[in-house]
Amino acid sequence: MPEGHSVRRLAQQFGDVFTGEALSVSSPQGRFAAGAALLDGHILTDSRAHGKHLFLHFDHAVVLHVHLGLYGAWDFGGDATFLGASSIGAPRKIGEREVFDDDGTAEYAGPPEPRGAVRVRLVSAHGWADLRGATTCAAITEAEAGAVLARLGPDPLRNQPEARTRFVTGVLSRKTPIAALLMDQKVIAGVGNVYRAEVLFRQGLDPWLPGNALQGSAAGLLWDDTAVLMADGVRDGRIITTPAGYWAEGAALPSGDDAHYVYKREGLPCRVCAAPVAITELAGRKLYWCPGCQQ
Repeated sequence: MPEGHSVRRLAQQFGDVFTGEALSVSSPQGRFAAGAALLDGHILTDSRAHGKHLFLHFDHAVVLHVHLGLYGAWDFGGDATFLGASSIGAPRKIGEREVFDDDGTAEYAGPPEPRGAVRVRLVSAHGWADLRGATTCAAITEAEAGAVLARLGPDPLRNQPEARTRFVTGVLSRKTPIAALLMDQKVIAGVGNVYRAEVLFRQGLDPWLPGNALQGSAAGLLWDDTAVLMADGVRDGRIITTPAGYWAEGAALPSGDDAHYVYKREGLPCRVCAAPVAITELAGRKLYWCPGCQQ
């Protein structure tokens, strides 16, 4: 499932290539036909992300709300002017990809015929975006979008002092294991399985430590590290939690599991203490951790 950094990149992409444009909106699959009719012909005024939720705001106070879930993804394509924050040349991202001609020189002739179950298609004069497989795809009011936001926890990519305080207070008030709290979108929005495993390792925290057993300063550092890592993820287009000293010599970015300390490294020696990285299940997802470093 795309984590918060990927959804933020998507919001930036939509903002760069569609904001201010009157969009043709359709539902080739048919499942979003009524919603598409509400949006068709209107101008995209804003594109925002909060955690794993994307909100596309239109000029008549209707919002396209998308949560990609496990299987959702956006495809983008267009002419030479259709470039944005996440476009050509960026590393491959979970939840988004670009579709262009093989040699990149063919004249743009509009979007291709829809392939597969395209839930919604957005088209401007210069490009298009197709959504497939999303858990949520709904045309809602501004008030309904506000209600969704009210149910979510603070987003580390909106790293304001009040957000940090809200996270720390939420963690310290619960007996739930910290590894479960990090996956609770009402406690912190945007963290998924990779960030959970990696930030707990980096902070040397026992995944089963109850939230209310954590010191306030430690909870604050947990937020700070998550915010830094997720901001790096927006910049890099992928989750990288290790320093360059763990990468191949001269590499600009890490390859394979060099990007992570523990995620999907079960049975391999810990990069710090050499104990075998362990795997278990917590909060319905696989949890990777080091029994030596995270006591």
